[in-house]
Amino acid sequence: MAPDSINTISGEISVNGRSYKLPKQPTVVVCIDGSEPGYIEAAVAAGRAPWFEKVLKAGTNLIADCVVPSFTNPNNLSIVTGRPPEVHGISGNYFLDPDTGKEVMMNDPKFLRVETLFPAFQRAGCRIAVVTAKDKLRGLLGKGLALAPGKACSFSSEKSDKASTAENGIDQVNALVGMDVPDVYSAGLSEFVFAAGVRLMERDRPEIMYLSTTDYIQHKHAPSTPVANDFYAMMDGYMAKLDAMGCTIVLTADHGMNAKFGNDGQPDVIYLQDVFDDWQGKDKARVILPITDPYVVHHGALGSYAVVYCEQPEAMAAKLKAMPGIEMALTKAEAAKRFELPADRLGDLVVVSTKHKVLGTSAARHDLSGLTEPLRSHGGVSEQHVPLICNRKLATAADGRHWRNFDAFDLALNLVAQ
Repeated sequence: MAPDSINTISGEISVNGRSYKLPKQPTVVVCIDGSEPGYIEAAVAAGRAPWFEKVLKAGTNLIADCVVPSFTNPNNLSIVTGRPPEVHGISGNYFLDPDTGKEVMMNDPKFLRVETLFPAFQRAGCRIAVVTAKDKLRGLLGKGLALAPGKACSFSSEKSDKASTAENGIDQVNALVGMDVPDVYSAGLSEFVFAAGVRLMERDRPEIMYLSTTDYIQHKHAPSTPVANDFYAMMDGYMAKLDAMGCTIVLTADHGMNAKFGNDGQPDVIYLQDVFDDWQGKDKARVILPITDPYVVHHGALGSYAVVYCEQPEAMAAKLKAMPGIEMALTKAEAAKRFELPADRLGDLVVVSTKHKVLGTSAARHDLSGLTEPLRSHGGVSEQHVPLICNRKLATAADGRHWRNFDAFDLALNLVAQ
């Protein structure tokens, strides 16, 4: 990993080829998991989100593109490195490790190929706080930080009761926040993140804070529904508290969300392993679903992006493109170029389904018993558009810039009025 450079004269650091001014006031970047455009606006229209209403009118309100695959791990790591997956190496939540030939979660920090911004800002003298809903991201986001009280902390809602100064740079988190460990399948898991952020800002006033939620609500409830409005009203209150403490706040998302079910209310699925078994023989091809993580109750491991290890990839891509419900079938080289992905962590093919379709392996392998509402999911290009919002105005006009969610820290530190 190339170390950052610190320009003490201008008060800037350079990380992964991008420069950032050191914060003049606490800077908070929030990744609202699964927050497609429309959720915030609907809560505002319902009169439930006065802080967001003020920010949409008087701050910065942009639409950005997330990275594809539009999943949690690749996008969170893009946001905190400022670069696409071809640079940081995290190509999904789950992948086939070419070094071992085994399918594994991409949670291990060893898979991250560059530094995040956080160690660089810490070396420049900033206090850092990283709070995530699920523990799966904590190791990746906290990699390289010198974790210690008053210097840096990195912990999750999910395992807040297990936080220690040695492992997380903080202990007694639940007592600090005033909340018990929330259920992993609840809005409370995200609310804990916001409550912890407010308490840390009150107590420690970190210069750089990153808050990352879970998309449990967005998987089950569309924009403008009562439960969704309740969720954004809750968030609105915590953001108002951070704003009142003088924080520059940028909110974005790791991906959007779309309905993925048919007229019968059942998931509209193309089971790719079954397709390839029919075309090439049983188990001759291997389908990997990078949406897979330990928490599949709300999506059944069904998303709109898959990778396939197979023979004759060009010929298979042509056959897939002729199938209804397939938006793209790209060879490894094509996908790496089109989506800025690390080619060595892709299959022979990358397959993307259309807006309301999802991709599975074999029908027999998916447990959909936890889908108590019609499926909403993500992963493809249809879920690329996300909000990029700041409580400060742009210092100069955007001039038609193509915004990405991983411009969040650039926006907060370099581009808005301080």
